[in-house]
Amino acid sequence: MNAIEVSGLAKKYGRFEALRGVDLSVGRGEVFGLVGPNGAGKTALIKGLVGALRLSGGGVRVMGLNPLKDRSELRQRIGYMPQGPALYKDLSARGNVAFFGAAHRTENLNKRVDEVLQFTDLSERANNAVHTFSGGMKGRVSLACTLVHDPEVIFLDEPTAAVDPQLRSRFWKTFRELAEGGTALFISSHLMDEAVLCDRFAILRKGSIITTDTPANIIEQGKTRLVVERDGTEERETIGGHPEDLAAALRPYGLGEDVTAVDVRTDTLEAVVSRLSRGRELDNA
Repeated sequence: MNAIEVSGLAKKYGRFEALRGVDLSVGRGEVFGLVGPNGAGKTALIKGLVGALRLSGGGVRVMGLNPLKDRSELRQRIGYMPQGPALYKDLSARGNVAFFGAAHRTENLNKRVDEVLQFTDLSERANNAVHTFSGGMKGRVSLACTLVHDPEVIFLDEPTAAVDPQLRSRFWKTFRELAEGGTALFISSHLMDEAVLCDRFAILRKGSIITTDTPANIIEQGKTRLVVERDGTEERETIGGHPEDLAAALRPYGLGEDVTAVDVRTDTLEAVVSRLSRGRELDNA
């Protein structure tokens, strides 16, 4: 059984369609990304998966449970880190984590609080009030609160949107360690450099999934521009993004002494995603 199964998911606000027939699945121990611009429907999708939003249509199962009908049981098995820190600022980091752990009826609570504070590198500031923390520190407290009850599936809505590169790297190290332990992670982001860190990711635009695949396979849908300098002249060619395309393009040259330079310029992931998005819009039109 997959950790998450979504089929034909829809959400309407009057005439506005926030989600339009979304299909996706996430395996256990998988880091799955949801990528798209602001307003694409990422938060609506996550809220629907955690039972915080009543959907207009489609089917959803998280660990085999219905997010609305089985809300009480599901909330013991999932963690949800919203886009903005949902913390009690007058409490300490330990106080916040303990509060959320108690709400989930976590066994051996004090021991578990110590473990997640250490895991998120908060032990030294555990007894300081959250209102004294930087934005990045508050993000780590939010993550600790999300992890305290040892969830099987974790939903993270733009978890690194306002953190520095060093903290972002630390967060992703944590995400990988959780996945290696069998936890499924569903991470929304508008940052393409984070998409490449996922096992798979889906591109969401205007409420619809454009494509779902591994970062490598999506990048291979881009174009490669080949520039060969030969006898003092440049020969330019645009080829596909697969390794076989490059090999086929270079084969006629034989790479003799007259070939003095070869420059290969591949599309960035952002460029590929942008082109796929434009293609979908043209198809819809």
